[in-house]
Amino acid sequence: MVEVGREFILPPEHRPKPETIDADNIPLIDLSERDSEILAAEIGKACKNWGFFQVINHGVPSKCREKIESASRKFFSLPKEEKKEVSRDEINPYGYYDSEHTKNVRDWKEILDCSAQSSTILPTSHLLHDTELKEFGNKWPTSLPELREAVEEFVVEVEKVALKLVELVAMSLGLRRDRLNAYFNDQSSRVKLNYYPPCPLPHLALGTGRHKDGGALTILAQDSVGGLEVKRQTDGEWILVKPIDDAYIINVGDMIQVWSNDKYKSIEHRATVNSEKERFSIAFFFNPAHYTWVEPLDELVSEENPPRYRGYNWGKFIVTRNRGNFKKLHVKNIQISDFRI
Repeated sequence: MVEVGREFILPPEHRPKPETIDADNIPLIDLSERDSEILAAEIGKACKNWGFFQVINHGVPSKCREKIESASRKFFSLPKEEKKEVSRDEINPYGYYDSEHTKNVRDWKEILDCSAQSSTILPTSHLLHDTELKEFGNKWPTSLPELREAVEEFVVEVEKVALKLVELVAMSLGLRRDRLNAYFNDQSSRVKLNYYPPCPLPHLALGTGRHKDGGALTILAQDSVGGLEVKRQTDGEWILVKPIDDAYIINVGDMIQVWSNDKYKSIEHRATVNSEKERFSIAFFFNPAHYTWVEPLDELVSEENPPRYRGYNWGKFIVTRNRGNFKKLHVKNIQISDFRI
C-alpha cells in the first residue's frame, strides 16, 4: 500500500476533516462497581445517549491483551505470500484479507478474521431459498503458533465481559438479567485483527469507512495511536475516541437496536489513518447463533410502542453483509433499515 489507488478515494462528503473533535464526554464506566443496578443505569444512559462507552476494571488480564497485540503485530509483519496462505474468500469469512470494502470503497487496512469458537456454522449463501449450512473453521499461519494461542486466550476473557455487558443492557431495559443470554448459546462471535499502515493521503481515505456493526455488541481494543471516530447523535459531528490505557471501547450493534425497538441506537463509526504511524486494533464481535430470529422483544412493544422492525434471520443477514465486505458491489449493502416497518 504505497500508493492511494482510486478504489480507496472517498466521496468528498465522507472524507475525514483535517481537524478533530475529542470525545471528552463519551462515558467511561468502571465495571468493578458491585451494585449491578447502578452499573445497569450507567450503561443504559450511555447506550441511549451515545451508543458507545469505554470500560475499565473489566477483568481481562493485561498480559492477555499484550499477548494478542504482540502476536497480531508479528502476523502482519509476515511476508505477503505467507499471509495469503491463510486468506479468506467469498464463502469462508475467516482468514487474512487486504481488500476489504465498506460502503463500496476499499479500506486502507489489512485484517485477519477469526471465529471465536473452534468453528462456526453459517449459511453458505445469502439467498433466502438456499437452506444449506456449512461449518467454517479458522486458518492459522504455521510459522506463528503463538497467534492461535493468543486469540483463543483472548476470547475466553473478553467473552466474560461481553456476557456481563449483555446482562447489564437487559437490566437497563427493564428485562430480567438473563433475558438475552440464550441467544448466544451457539454463538457466531468473531475476532478481527486490524492493521492500518501509514497512508500517504489520509485526508482522502479511511482505514475503515463509516458503518454500523450488525451484531449485538462490539468490544474494541485500540492501540495508543488511536483513530476511532464516532458520529455524535446530537449534531452528526465525527468525534475522536482517545485511547485510554487498558480500557475497552464498547458499542451497541444493530441487533440491540432492533431488540430494544429503537430505544438504543447502533451508531456510525469509522477508523482514520495517518501518514506517519501504523495502527493496530482488535475487535470482538459478540454475535448470536446463525438460526437466531431478530425482532423487537415482546416485553418492549405495546399498542403505544408498536414494533418498528420486521423480523429477520441473523445468519442470512450477516452472510449478506459479508459479501459487501469482500468485494465492491453495485448495490447498497443490507442494513436493518431495510426491515423497518
